[in-house]
Amino acid sequence: MLRNLYLKVKYLITKDIWYNIPYFIPLNKFSEFEKFLDYKIYRPKYYLTALTHRSYLEGEDNSKISNERLEYLGDAVIDLIVGKYLFNNFPDDDEGFLTKTRSMLVNKSALYDAAKRIKLYDFILVSENYSKTLPNGSKTVLSDAYEALIGAIYLDKGINKAENFAINTLIEPSFNIKGYLKDRNFKSQLLEYAQKEHIEDIDYYVVKEEGPQHQKSFTVEVKLNNTVYGTGSGKNKKSAEQNAAKNALQKIKIS
Repeated sequence: MLRNLYLKVKYLITKDIWYNIPYFIPLNKFSEFEKFLDYKIYRPKYYLTALTHRSYLEGEDNSKISNERLEYLGDAVIDLIVGKYLFNNFPDDDEGFLTKTRSMLVNKSALYDAAKRIKLYDFILVSENYSKTLPNGSKTVLSDAYEALIGAIYLDKGINKAENFAINTLIEPSFNIKGYLKDRNFKSQLLEYAQKEHIEDIDYYVVKEEGPQHQKSFTVEVKLNNTVYGTGSGKNKKSAEQNAAKNALQKIKIS
């Protein structure tokens, strides 16, 4: 109550639209918004900016900016967070895998899914025409708003809060739902299989290396208890190991 009173008094003194958040978002909705952020908001300006689509500003003389600049910042912050997460959680995977997986996690579809997952459409300020497309349409509006929200969290609470929020709402749900881990980390899958079957030895051997120094090709065999289970090739040893593990998993499923 005191915080809401503070916001209203601040608005009366400054006439700054950003302190009049209850006018734009009902107080019960604002409380819901804080719940899924899991912390109290004391500087609402960033969040109101993040939730304001440019279509909403038409005819609003006292409105200043849309969420486009925060979207730009949020995009950079998400790239950093996702890159760090993948680097730390996939220590054996090469740059190609990390780059592909990051692009899958930060594309509009993944961001749109995250925005829908947290029901961000309940809070976005858009024109009447745009409001008819939410929540099931307007992928760009929702994905952009999610990026802007990450930017707002970063400015208000710092990188750690932004990182926790992105991991909980974007990264981990994306892995769980879309199966990135299952589809792409074949060495991890093969290791899980070996542990489940009580296989003690799993080894990767380079059996062939060919081509000039700048364009080499590697062929790798993977052995479980000294028995060859799969063979794979790649432009570097790590990708060849992944392909060997993939080949082994295919044979295991057939047998």
